[in-house]
Amino acid sequence: MEDSNITSPERFILLGLSDVPYLQVICFLVFLLIYVTTLSGNLLLILVMRINPKLHSPMYFFLSNLSVIDVGFSSSIVPVILMNTLARDRSISRLGCAAQMFFSLTLGATECIILAVMAYDRFAAICKPLYYNIIMSKKLCFCLAAGSWSVGFINSIVHVPLTFQLPFCRSHLVNHFFCEVHPFLRLSCRDTRLNDILMYISAGIIVICSFILTLISYVHIISSILKIRYAQGRYKAFSTCASHLNVVTLFYGTIMFRYLQPHSSYSHETDIVVSILYTTVTPMLNPFIYSVRNKDVKYTIMNHLSRR
Repeated sequence: MEDSNITSPERFILLGLSDVPYLQVICFLVFLLIYVTTLSGNLLLILVMRINPKLHSPMYFFLSNLSVIDVGFSSSIVPVILMNTLARDRSISRLGCAAQMFFSLTLGATECIILAVMAYDRFAAICKPLYYNIIMSKKLCFCLAAGSWSVGFINSIVHVPLTFQLPFCRSHLVNHFFCEVHPFLRLSCRDTRLNDILMYISAGIIVICSFILTLISYVHIISSILKIRYAQGRYKAFSTCASHLNVVTLFYGTIMFRYLQPHSSYSHETDIVVSILYTTVTPMLNPFIYSVRNKDVKYTIMNHLSRR
């Protein structure tokens, strides 16, 4: 059955994480726990932001977008990992693989830009507090969110068709646990320099530009915080952006390492670890990073539980 799948141009075989039976069971249980935690944490955070009127602000609007992205990102990848970990048939259709690649690229690029937008929101709140409501109007917030999703969509529209128009004549065995661009480029017998160049250009525009905008925002934020005379005031100002700073460091660090590393330094084991970090671990940690330090979120959860 596997031989037919390998020779079929319409199916690919994801080799997954391990072929050792007991490791497969451990991987299944670990990723199942990660997926349930990701869904529970992010959906709870979205629900909390909906039921508490105090959380109907630009910061939480963008945070709700981030939670939707994390749910979609994890749901496009982890269920496939769970099925392929224990299933004998690890094949995936060409259309299914293209759909997974499309959603993961869209959501990954959108998250990069949303994080930069959230940094700008914190800049407006801390550096321009008197004009915050004017600067971060509902219209601007909607435009920034819509623009972030549009860029992610355009990014996928470019890369997915370019990847799947390549002839995959070397093999249909994908040495990865989900359909990502880089492993497919290595399967093609055609010159993939155009794909590589476009990948570096889009990564540079989306990831590097978003990171630089985030960095500039935090330079101004830290400068403004240091000008606050009282230690309590400095702590309060910094605590409003500390959670976002943790998420930015975790996400940008892993995704920049993944998409901007040269081919000469490629390592399959490192590639797998880094991919797991930004596709499954980061979406799981985001809601906890934001909720643990947020008094309004914790108060809403405890208040709702006490009423129950």
